Amino acid sequence: MSEAITTGIGLIGAGNISPAYLKNLTAFEEVEVRFIADLDLDRASARAKEFGVARSGTVDELLARDDIELVVNLTIPAAHTEVGHRIIAAGKHVWSEKPVALDHESAKELLAAASAAGVRVACAPDTVLGAGVQTALRAIARGDIGTPLTATTMFHVPGPESWHPDPDFLFATGAGPLFDMGPYYATTLVHVFGSATRVQAVSSKSRDIRTIGSGPRAGQTFPVEVPTHHAALIEFEGGTSAQSVFSFQHAFARAGVVEINGTEGTISLPDPNNFDGDSLLHLHGEKARTITATGAAFGRGTGIVELLRSIRAGVPERASGALASHVLDILLGIRDAALTGHAVEITSKVDPIAPLPESFDPSVAQ
Repeated sequence: MSEAITTGIGLIGAGNISPAYLKNLTAFEEVEVRFIADLDLDRASARAKEFGVARSGTVDELLARDDIELVVNLTIPAAHTEVGHRIIAAGKHVWSEKPVALDHESAKELLAAASAAGVRVACAPDTVLGAGVQTALRAIARGDIGTPLTATTMFHVPGPESWHPDPDFLFATGAGPLFDMGPYYATTLVHVFGSATRVQAVSSKSRDIRTIGSGPRAGQTFPVEVPTHHAALIEFEGGTSAQSVFSFQHAFARAGVVEINGTEGTISLPDPNNFDGDSLLHLHGEKARTITATGAAFGRGTGIVELLRSIRAGVPERASGALASHVLDILLGIRDAALTGHAVEITSKVDPIAPLPESFDPSVAQ
């Protein structure tokens, strides 16, 4: 593939999630990772050496480079919009880890800044673009369960402090199970049902202090700032709905449950936190059958390639900032509904999102 159609990529944040991105981004033919930046320069340098990236250094050094067109923002959630604005001001497209912002106005301002600058903001999760969920979405689109009506999703785990070496931020403002894991489930639901219109919810917190269970900080404690359990009822356009639970306080782990119920049957999707996995189709009066996942399932970075192809084609990307902002509004609505005891109206909307064609493959240059 010629250099002329290779997009230069920079990455800000060399922490725990960065290897999952770099594994693919350093292998995909359509992109070239040219710089890794981090506040910890030694960590940025080590990550660059690990994945064969030529340069590393500060954020300012990255943003000054003319050969980088898109920057992957892997900072902590509280820094997403600040760093996003800096990327936009440098005239570069943004791929952000989720959530795109911590509040509605910040997300709105970020997208407005990108529009004014003529660049795009897209956002994780791109797991929804993997073969697993996309195969299920194609099955729903072709009418395998009739008309989709309702959904049930569940994410129940004890909590990430048992395995994450630095879990504090996952229990801080802007995180918790609602904002850490909620985007995977809410994004999938919006792909199925379209825009949400109203939410109701309750929440709880099982402990005020948690203990790190592994790594160099094992045994240290930290405060829990947010609820660790949300149960929500989400209503969508046309009267469809979903019941969703996001929890870090279940001793019996049961995660990855997404069931879409239609007029003719039910489809059980694979875990929306993964890029692969088969679906199970249940039709009334028939034995359940497996729908084998077809298509590409490479992992994080898939959405970045889909974004770049969409930019070249002049069409909207599927993992858009607008979608991420609407998903954020859903999650903020769940938070506020639980705090106030009242239903919250969701006023933002997104256009319908078509499933990817089965032939989509981020590893094969186009």
